[in-house]
Amino acid sequence: MFRLAAFDMDGTLLMPDHRLGEKTLATLAQLAEKPMTLTFATGRHYLEMKDILANLGLEGYLITGNGTRIHNLHGDRLYASDLPDDCAEELLRTQWDTPASRHVFRDEGWFTDLDDPQLLVPHEFSGFRYQLCNFAELPISGNSKVCFCAPHDVLLQLVPQLESHFGGRVDLCFSAADCLDIMPAGSNKGSALALLTQQLGIEMAECMAFGDAMNDREMLESVGMGLVMGNALPVLKQQAPHLQVIGHCQHQAVSHFLQHWLHSPHLTYSPEY
Repeated sequence: MFRLAAFDMDGTLLMPDHRLGEKTLATLAQLAEKPMTLTFATGRHYLEMKDILANLGLEGYLITGNGTRIHNLHGDRLYASDLPDDCAEELLRTQWDTPASRHVFRDEGWFTDLDDPQLLVPHEFSGFRYQLCNFAELPISGNSKVCFCAPHDVLLQLVPQLESHFGGRVDLCFSAADCLDIMPAGSNKGSALALLTQQLGIEMAECMAFGDAMNDREMLESVGMGLVMGNALPVLKQQAPHLQVIGHCQHQAVSHFLQHWLHSPHLTYSPEY
C-alpha cells in the first residue's frame, strides 16, 4: 500500500512549457482525496513553490533546492542544509574556466550576476525572478546551492574542474541537461524524503516517486516504486535500468500512470509516448 507520492516538477509534472496540465491537476486532487500524502520535490526555490501551490489550490509537503530545504503543509521549515562556508566562498569568489552562468539559492531568493531574460522563461507561470548581485558582496553563509547553467557539453567540461577542486566536500548533479547543481555533501531529494517520511511515520517502501533527471536518482531508487519519465535524461535511464519508464511529460504521463494505478492496478501498465 502506498501512502505518499513524491513528484519532481520540471520534466515530470510540468509540461515542456513549464505549466501544469489540467489532467495532472485533476489527478493530484484525486490522490489527495484517497488520501495520499503529496510531496513536491524539486530543484526550484521554496519561495517559488509555495506560491505555485497556493495559486493552483494544491496542498503538499515541499522538498526544494534539490533536498536542501523541507517545509510542511503550513510553511514551517522542517530541515535546512547549506553549503559549508569555505565551499561557498570558493564557489562564489573563484573565476572558473567556463562561460556558464552562475546562480545561488539563499532563503531570500535566487541570485545571479547575469541579467538574461531567457533565464526567466521556465518561471513565467510563477513570476519568480532572479535578483542581480555582485558575488563578491554576497554573504558566504546561508547558501543552499550554487548552479551553473550552459549547454550540456560546456557543463561536462566544468565537472572535472569542480571535482578536482572540491573532492568530496560537495555533491554535483545535473538537475537538467543545461543545469549543473553544487550542493552540500549528502543533500539530495532522496535523503530529504527519508527525513520527511521519518517525521510522518511513513516507510520509504510505502512511497512512490516520479522524476526525469539525475537529481531525482536517489529519491527514485530509495522508494517502493520509482518511476522514470520517458523524456528523462539518457544517463538516468542508463544508470537506473531497473526502474519502470512511463510516458513523456508533454502527454501528462504522470496523470496517465496514476489513473491506471487508481482504477486498474491489476492490469499491466502500457505507457503513452
